[in-house]
Amino acid sequence: MTARLLGDDAAALRRDRTSLKWQTFPEDVLPLWVAEMDAAPCPAVVTAVTDAMRRGDTGYAGTGGYAAALASFAAAEWRWRLDPREATQVTDVLTGIARLVELFTDPGGPVVLSSPVYNAFFLVVDSVGRRSVDAPLTDAGRLDLDALAETFRRVTAGGGRAAYLLCNPHNPTGTVHTAQELGALAALAHEHGVQVLSDEIHAPLTYPTSRFTPYLTVPGAEAGVTVTAASKAWNLAGLKAGLVVPGAEARGAVRALHPFVTMGASHLGVIAQSAAWRQGGQWLRRMRGELDDNRRLLAGLVAQQLPGVRLVLPEATYLAWLDCRGLALGDNPAAVFRDRGRVALSAGPQFGARGAGCVRLNFATSPEILRKAVRRMAGCLG
Repeated sequence: MTARLLGDDAAALRRDRTSLKWQTFPEDVLPLWVAEMDAAPCPAVVTAVTDAMRRGDTGYAGTGGYAAALASFAAAEWRWRLDPREATQVTDVLTGIARLVELFTDPGGPVVLSSPVYNAFFLVVDSVGRRSVDAPLTDAGRLDLDALAETFRRVTAGGGRAAYLLCNPHNPTGTVHTAQELGALAALAHEHGVQVLSDEIHAPLTYPTSRFTPYLTVPGAEAGVTVTAASKAWNLAGLKAGLVVPGAEARGAVRALHPFVTMGASHLGVIAQSAAWRQGGQWLRRMRGELDDNRRLLAGLVAQQLPGVRLVLPEATYLAWLDCRGLALGDNPAAVFRDRGRVALSAGPQFGARGAGCVRLNFATSPEILRKAVRRMAGCLG
């Protein structure tokens, strides 16, 4: 029997790993917060990075190979035929988004988000001196096209430039936006002159029950820009490299990015992520299978042991959004679960106005740790 990719116990992981996930909280706290997987590495990535170190290939990142690797994967996985010559390397996805927000908006200008949404988006917008404007998801966790239309109209009424940060698939809810939803978004963005920037870093982690649609493949999205990396799907956050892929109408603008930005990718990050895109397919399929099992396990555990919590089965990612408002734990139930149950989760209010009373749980760990975490969460409510 093949060993699980997601395995081991918390004590062994804490002993062996020195990353943020396992070093932030005391030893008695189970960390299910930040987006790192408790996974065995992809062999193709290990070989590529090890070989580079052995030959002393540790200089500055070259160009071309990384984008070509993404293009090959995207064509096979999503039938997205992107031109690798038009893609630009950046340090990572968030750095790419920050620089694009600066490029497409004015100081103090509006950047529209749909809460609850990736908490780092708010930090990025603030860091470049722009202001976040919320157009929340619907109660069902879908893009609210009416709210987007009204918000786009309002933020562009004075003639200023605005951007929309799309999370595709959506973090923290795990929603996979449909082609129809994305097409409607593209039409609204075109109508109001809003620049869409699509973070698609979780795209390879879409489950078989759903179908991922790259934003740039929908009609009307030619002015959009996608930013992505292999780092989430293959657990390579420490090997930094990202790619900016502009639509046909955004290519000229993206070429204006300063060379200081486009030269920021790590050479070892490019090597690692290129190997993942090109040779990591078998590992990724196994990982998706284990994550699929875990998301269903978690849903069952929550239904049995946390009946006051609402969980919609995520269609992608390894992140679960738990609506805990039925437990009457206040706006930040993560603090209760951490202090009483010794389980660290991401606090809902960090994800915007729609995050109050909710938590985000990372289920990319062993089934044993998941069972222990839910048991602790349930136990602290008595």
